Amino acid sequence: MSSSDSSGSPVSVETSLVTSGRDNSAQKGFVNPPVVRGSTVLYPSAEDLHAHRGEYSYGRHGTPTTKALQQALATLEGPACAGVALAPSGVAAISTSLLAVLKTGDHVLVCDNVYRPTRLFCDGLLRRFGIETSYFDPLIGAGIEAQFHPNTRAVFVEAPGSQSLEMPDIPAIAEIAHARGAVVIDDNTWATPLYHRSLEQGVDISIQAATKYIGGHSDIMFGTIAANSKAWPLVDEAVRALGVCVGPDDTFLALRGLRTLAVRLAHHQQSGLEMARWLGARPEVQRVLHPALETDPGHAIWKRDFKGASGLFSIVLQPAPQRAVDALLNALQLFGMGYSWGGFESLIIPFDCASYRTATKWHPGGPALRLNIGLENTEDLKADLERGFAAFAAAR
Repeated sequence: MSSSDSSGSPVSVETSLVTSGRDNSAQKGFVNPPVVRGSTVLYPSAEDLHAHRGEYSYGRHGTPTTKALQQALATLEGPACAGVALAPSGVAAISTSLLAVLKTGDHVLVCDNVYRPTRLFCDGLLRRFGIETSYFDPLIGAGIEAQFHPNTRAVFVEAPGSQSLEMPDIPAIAEIAHARGAVVIDDNTWATPLYHRSLEQGVDISIQAATKYIGGHSDIMFGTIAANSKAWPLVDEAVRALGVCVGPDDTFLALRGLRTLAVRLAHHQQSGLEMARWLGARPEVQRVLHPALETDPGHAIWKRDFKGASGLFSIVLQPAPQRAVDALLNALQLFGMGYSWGGFESLIIPFDCASYRTATKWHPGGPALRLNIGLENTEDLKADLERGFAAFAAAR
């Protein structure tokens, strides 16, 4: 994956993460763009006002700070990207994208392993708007054709799902969807466009919860919506109509985080795989859910479509009562318990998605834990988990 520098010479994506969206002349020589806090933009003349001439018109529609981030993100998303919109959270990016392409009377297909707030939005607000949602097995591939209705207008996938990590076949799903006139939306938070350029695999709208790896430091809420030329006008219209915008300080922090994405994600990937393999050899662990592992059912698709992996994966423990799982969690000192991921710190949470799966059954055979492997030393993380496993054994 590469882009071009100012002379037109090709550069790697790692270099473009550092250089794109920067205009040192406009920034008076400073490396980073200024944090522009503003709503009103003044016009130099009545003629300019009437004609809406000017690079900026109103703070909600963009500033030099947001432009720098949008340009950098567009470069990361690749040549298929026609535009990038910014949202105040990942959920806002999801809801805005769905509202952009759906209307009353439409039907949307959503993968069963989707981020739960996406499901809640579909079953709640979309249903009240007269939009029907059906859920499908994320492993269905081209078999999704049988799930289409005459009024199916969109397919929403998450690759892989952020809890149980099933890997959908996006190119196969996209081919069927486009043949039926439907738009394909992908939640691409797990790999980011650095490791998975989904717009180049048939996806029309690529979403990220930039709260995670783009920010990278657990200190912002942020979402991004990248779209191809077919879907971008719909996304742009929805963003403007809904008044979706983000604050200047969060925009600056997202841009700062983006500059180090390649270095951080490479470390997350390396440490994540090391920890996943170590956990797979533990007697307390029944199986590891990580598509980059050769033993994972989704590995062939991951190897074909992805350039790398991140630090998020799950494990299924041997059967044990809740008190043993709680003892494991309470014994940990480095792994924090919190409902996010993608930051520099390691996290762990228990999960059970059985109650909100409708197209598939979740019966893992034991308690499940999701881990975010951060930037700590992996030997320290192993020692921390060994403390947890000792407490787990004692409580069983």
